[in-house]
Order: sequence, then C-alpha cells, then structure tokens
Amino acid sequence: MSLVEQLLHSAEAEHPAVDAPAGHEAAETLLHLTRDPRPLVVAVDDAHAMDPDSLRTLVGLLRRSRSRQVLMVCATSGHFGTSRSPAHTELLRQPHRRVRLAPLSETSVGELLAAQAGRPLPGPVRDAYHRATAGSPLLVHALLDDSTRFAPEIGRPVAGPAYRQAVLSLLHRGDAGHVRVARALAALGTLAGTVPVGELAGTTPAGTQEAVDVLNSSGLLDGYAFRQPTAAAAVLEDMDAAARAGLHGRIAHMLYRSGAPAVEVARHLRLADLVPAGWGAGILRAAAEQALAADDVERCTAYLGLVLRDCVDERERHALSVALARAEWRTNPAAAGPHLEPLREAALDGELSMRDTATVLRYLLWQGDTELAAQAVATLVHPQSPADAQLVAEVEFVRQWFYGVALPGKGAPVAGLDPHRRPPQAPTGGLAVRVAALIGGEATDESAAAVAQALQGHQLDHLNLELVAMSLLAIAHADRPAVAAEACDGLLECAVERRATTWQALLGGIRAEIALLQGDVTTASQGALAALDTLRAQSWGVLIGLPLSTAISALTALGSYDEAEELLKHDVPEPMFRTVFGIQYLRARGHHFLATDRPFAALGDFETCGRLLREGNPSLQKGIPWRSDLALANLRIGKARTAREWAEEQLRLPGGHSSRARAMALRLLAATSKPHRRASLLRESIDLLKACGDRYALAQAYADLSAAHYELGEYARARLVARQAAREAEACRIESPVDAHLLEDPVRTDGSETEDGPAILSDAECRVAGLAALGYTNREISTRLHVTISTVEQHLTRVYRKLNVASRSELPSKMLEHRIPKLSDRWASTHSSAG
Repeated sequence: MSLVEQLLHSAEAEHPAVDAPAGHEAAETLLHLTRDPRPLVVAVDDAHAMDPDSLRTLVGLLRRSRSRQVLMVCATSGHFGTSRSPAHTELLRQPHRRVRLAPLSETSVGELLAAQAGRPLPGPVRDAYHRATAGSPLLVHALLDDSTRFAPEIGRPVAGPAYRQAVLSLLHRGDAGHVRVARALAALGTLAGTVPVGELAGTTPAGTQEAVDVLNSSGLLDGYAFRQPTAAAAVLEDMDAAARAGLHGRIAHMLYRSGAPAVEVARHLRLADLVPAGWGAGILRAAAEQALAADDVERCTAYLGLVLRDCVDERERHALSVALARAEWRTNPAAAGPHLEPLREAALDGELSMRDTATVLRYLLWQGDTELAAQAVATLVHPQSPADAQLVAEVEFVRQWFYGVALPGKGAPVAGLDPHRRPPQAPTGGLAVRVAALIGGEATDESAAAVAQALQGHQLDHLNLELVAMSLLAIAHADRPAVAAEACDGLLECAVERRATTWQALLGGIRAEIALLQGDVTTASQGALAALDTLRAQSWGVLIGLPLSTAISALTALGSYDEAEELLKHDVPEPMFRTVFGIQYLRARGHHFLATDRPFAALGDFETCGRLLREGNPSLQKGIPWRSDLALANLRIGKARTAREWAEEQLRLPGGHSSRARAMALRLLAATSKPHRRASLLRESIDLLKACGDRYALAQAYADLSAAHYELGEYARARLVARQAAREAEACRIESPVDAHLLEDPVRTDGSETEDGPAILSDAECRVAGLAALGYTNREISTRLHVTISTVEQHLTRVYRKLNVASRSELPSKMLEHRIPKLSDRWASTHSSAG
C-alpha cells in the first residue's frame, strides 16, 4: 500500500467510495472530501521518500483541484534526491511556495531549555546545547531526555540512548547515498577532509558534497566532522559488522597508498581485523612501537596481537611474543607470562636475540626461578656487541644483588656453574657501575649522590626497572634515605604520568621501604598497602615480599597487630624464599612474633634467615642484620649470653654494613651490659641513628638511655632523655616509648625564667650543655661539634655560672628546671649534621 493510499484508508472509513484502482480513483476519493465546506489539507511528511504511485496520485489530485480548497504540504529534508521522473517534474510545476525551516537559534534553544527547566539557564549551558545540535529541535529534545534521565536539573548536554536514536532517525531520512557518505565520514574521523570520501561511499564528488550539506543542515555534522562522537559511534554501530570491517579495510588500503602515517593505517587495520599480505605486519609493528612510546599499552598489544595471530614464521613469532610480553608487563606482568613461558628453552638454546633473551631471563627472575636464570647466563654464547654484553652483565648484576642468588639444593642443579666462582663483573657503564661502587665499598656522600644524579635523567623502560629499584634501595640502605626518597618521588611521578601500573607498584613499594628506614611507620604502612593494591598478587611474583614485609613491619611498629596478622595470612609464592624478598618477609614476620609474645617462633624465622644468607650470597649479609635479630630473640627468651655473642658478632663484621645495623647491634649489646657501660653504648647508637635518619629507632634508643640513667639514679638526666624520646615518637606518630612519669615537669622551687622568658643560654652554650647533660665527655663533645676541647670548657664555664651549677652532675636537673630541653632541637640538629 502506497503512502497516500494509507492516508486515504482512514478517510474512506468516513466517506466510503466505490472500489477503484490506486492513482486516479484515490484522487477521486480525496476530491470527494472537498465537497465539505471546510478546506482539505493533505500533509505528507518525508515527502522526499515518496514512492512513485503516491507521487502520481498527488499530481493527479493537484491537476483536478485548482478550483477547490485544497492545500498540500510536503515536508522534506531539503532534497528530493536524484530522481527526476515526469511526475516529480510535474509536481514542481504546480503553483507552490517553498518555506525553509531554519534551525533554532541560540536564543530559541535557550527558550526551549528554560521552558523545560522552568527558569532561564546560564548562557554556557544554552551555548553547549546549540553547539551540539546546530539548533535541530529533534536533537535538542533528545539531549534533554538523556541529560535529565538521572539528574533533575538541566546541566551540560549528555549524549545517550535518546540522542543515538535521534541521530539514526535523521540519518535514515536521507537516501542510501547520504547514509553511505555518513558512514564513511564516521569511520574516517579526523581524516574525513583529507581523503576522497566519494570513493569509499561509491558516489561522485558532487554526490558527496550534497550528502555533506544535508548532514550539516540536519545538525549531525559541522563541516566534515560529526558534532558529537556519540553520533559517529551510533552511525557505525548501525552497520552490519562485516560491512563495517570492510569499510575500515578499504580505508586502511587507501591511507597506505597515500603514504599516511603508520598509526593512522594501523588503527583501521585493527578495526578491520585485517593484516594485508606484504605490508600489513610492518605497518602494525611500527604503529605498536609508536603506541608504546606514547604509553598506550592497550593499542600496542592490540596491534602486536593481530600480527602474531597471522604470523607463521617461528622466529618471527618468538620475537613478536617477547615484544607483546614487554608491552603487557608494563601494566600486568601476569599477562606477559603466557607469552614468555614457552620461550624458556629457546632462550637457553640461544635462539632469541640478546634483548629478547634478557626479557625472558627477567621473567624467570620475577617468578623466582633464579637457578634457571643463572644457568642461562652461564651458557650464553659470547655477546656479539658491547650492547649485548651490557645486557647480560646487567641481568646477572640484578640477579645477584637485587633478587639474591639461588640457593643450592633448592631447585634443579645449575649445570656448568662453579659454585665457588667469583661473581661476574658489574656492567662497565651507566647506572649499574655507580650502584656497584655504592654497594661494593664504603658508601660516601659522593657515591650516593652519583647514583641519585644518574637516576634523575634515567628513562624507565622494560629492561631496567629492577636496576632502578635496586639503585634506590642501595642509596637508602647506605644511610641516605632522604636522598633516595627525593629520587624515588620523581620516578614515581613519571610512572604515574605514563600510566605504567607495574612501575607504580614497585616504585611505590620502594618508597614505602624508604619511609620505613626513615622511621616514618605511618607513611610506610600506607604506601606499602597502596602498592599491594596496585597489582594483583599473581602479577607481583616473588617481589610481593617487598611491600608485604614493609607493611607487616610498619603495622607492627604502629601496634596494629591484627592488621599485620591478616597480611601474614596472604599466600606467597614458594620461590620467594629463594630470594632476598623472602628473607625480608621472614624478618618482618619474626619481629611481629616478638611484638606479640611469640619469641620462639621469631627465633625460628631469624635462624632461617641466617641459614639462607650463609648458603646463598654472603655479600648480602652486611645489608641484612640477621645476627642482631637473633640477639634480640635470644634476649627475649632469657638467653642474655647468647644474645651478647650474636650482637658482638654483628659488630665484628668488616666495614660496609649500615649505620642502622651497627646502631641496632649496639642497642642489643647495651641491653646485656651493666648500666654504666649501657649508657655509653646507647649514646653511640643514638649518634649512628641520627646520622642515618631513623627516628623510630632513635625514639627507642632514647627510651633505653632514659631507663639506663634512671637505673643509675640519675633521675633528672633520665627525664631529660625521656622527653627527647617522646619528641621523636611524636614525629613518627607513634606512642611514646617511655613511662609517663618521666615526662612530668619537676616541681619548681625558685623564680628562674620560664620557657616564655628570655633564653639564658646562647645556641652554642645550649648545644654543649645538652650533650654534657646526656653524659658526653668534653672530648666527645668537641668531636661531635667540631670545636676544640678548650672551647667546650669555656662554654661549660659560662653555662655553670648562668645556671648556678656547681658540678657536671647537676646539669640535667638545672636544664629541666629552666626548661632548656625545649632548646634541644637546636643542638640535636647540629649534632646530627656534625655526626
């Protein structure tokens, strides 16, 4: 049934007519309606889509109704298409008037919005709706429907289901040629104005321009671009999947022939799911490299996966698998595993390039397979270039110093390796050589600064993440945690900007460890937990021991024992215990056991640490004070003599172990010594802790020293030291480790100046008096403050006179009496820098 015949069907229900063929008889029926004194109005919507029978009927009616009151209104999209039939020509010859309905102006759109909202809306909202629709009433109403679906107030336009439906309604009002042009423009996107669209749409340039004009007038296009990305997406989704893929394939071929950039060609090849023979693989690989350089891992892996799917050459498949794994590693190491696992044998057999072999070895290490990684390094053929040699040396360097070497008897024997052979030489250049200098000899400010400076200009990539992490830890454990923190913060910011999830997780764990070394246990716990949440457990591999041990240690220090206990319930990979991360985990668990009154369980963990380190890489022992751990555990179970022996053994280690490790050993040795000897050992421990910046351990050491003075009956001195312990604990945001009664003010019996009065000692006098009050000798004070003994004596003479002190033993009580401990921050900071 034709369009007009459908119209007549309802009319004949009221004015029955004799059955007649469509066309002439249909016109007769309409003429019959004109006998009514009222005018007859025939309205035809979308008249440009009329079928030929309807068109002939309307022409016949117009010819026979010139003296009748008949008004015919034909609403069109502006074009009747390319058809020029005689009936169509005759219709245009009839007396008529063209009325072009212009789109809504910005003012009209604002009025429409105001009517909907019940109040005038701000100008930016009105302008946004007008820009999105070009004033098309259909599109404006559709955007309003979407924008107010879940929000009662009208805000910025939101393109949703209603808008998409309106777009398709406007699209299909045009003829098929217009639809094809719209689809080509939607697929081309920003390239729409630079390629021959007509070739894609199967039309002429004139036909293309006609379609573009229609789409602009409808509010869908602004020039050659869709006003809303949602509109372009709706147009493409309206296509059959095969037709859409074919369109993108034709676009890719056209772009390739025109010499377009690889990234543009590859985008359409991906959408077409197509790898053209001869040139497709090269284009996709080039685009993948550019995508990874732009930190777009998703696009990179999509391109490489497409090439890998159609690749049949085995060597090429190996290279593609490794490249794909490198890209996926940046955001999810677990996803890289399926690509690298099958390449173990190929790496051992030398079938891969040195760069690809290094990637496979890195995967083995990440999973804790240190034995096989060692075997691969030992059996590799002589590198063909200095760059290859550097790669092999860095892998071996990281294996030994970051992961820790494999332990004999814990896995398959490593063929061809001499268990007594010296470790291979460190890499000959770049960051690694500076790290080797830092960890291989006495750490100095210059060696730490050299590593930090190398990190500043270092670009993270898939092969050096562990080396960078190792560098940061080396600086921090060389008693320069502040330097390491600054360098780590810069790298972490870079990782966040580049959306590299794996880098963020590992660097976040390193930053938390640095905070723990600084005694900032709150920041350490928060950072370690955040790092654990950044990657799933499977993606961490054996490195999960790093943030896990930091979090357990920090939470234990904070007294959050239940939270630490929950972390200990996490499953950890068994190979982790063949690396340094497993040793750190055992140490953290052991200290948690001590804090929760399970000293024998702690002793077992610490003994395991010692055994693993002795059997593994002895060089790592100086950085892990497991002997002090054993001393502490033995002290808790009442074996003071054994504890003393372990502490003394820790102190007898050759140079190179950190100030923190030595300070811990001195504290434990002090715990097994008589009170007079104990105070001297604790003061030495405090000096070391100030130098390395560990305020948490410093608070504990001050508390021990306060207790030692109290036991000696030096109550004023005990109170003075206790207050310093409380200040350090407050800085760490932990509870004070000293008894509350030691923090109370002594009863004042004279009228001396209060803390609000003028300072009675100069800064220099205060520094000397403070150290003397803590029990330092004149010679020790002169060494720490870098002044002569004579200068110290002169300062003390003035201090005695001002405080009315008769002897050195009265200094602590007088300083408390005058509230001079408040000035201790000045001499403490000077002492720290001097030490």
